[in-house]
Amino acid sequence: MSHQLLLDEMFSDAIAQELCGRAHDVLAVVADPALVALPDEQILAHAASTGRALVTASIKDFMPLDAGYRAAGRAHAGLILVHTKTFPQDRTYTSAVTKALSALLDQPNSIHGDQVLFLARS
Repeated sequence: MSHQLLLDEMFSDAIAQELCGRAHDVLAVVADPALVALPDEQILAHAASTGRALVTASIKDFMPLDAGYRAAGRAHAGLILVHTKTFPQDRTYTSAVTKALSALLDQPNSIHGDQVLFLARS
């Protein structure tokens, strides 16, 4: 079973569409007008309430939110962090992120609730 993902707004819907074409359940913030420009706290809350792990490159913003969730005993469906050193924003960015997310989603039990993991290049 594939995990459900929500791509934060820095990721294009093209990534979500490509992953959906590979039979993964992935939505992009940029494709949902109700989510575009929401504060990070609300994006994480939405992802948590819909059971979707959140994929984001905003590491400095979401690490404190994760800590706040843990301190308050709240749960989320996971955070997948995309570091710019691993995925430089060049012409290969979209395809590299898509390939790495697909590889992660193809692994059973690779994402757990409340888990924070850095996306590895594949």
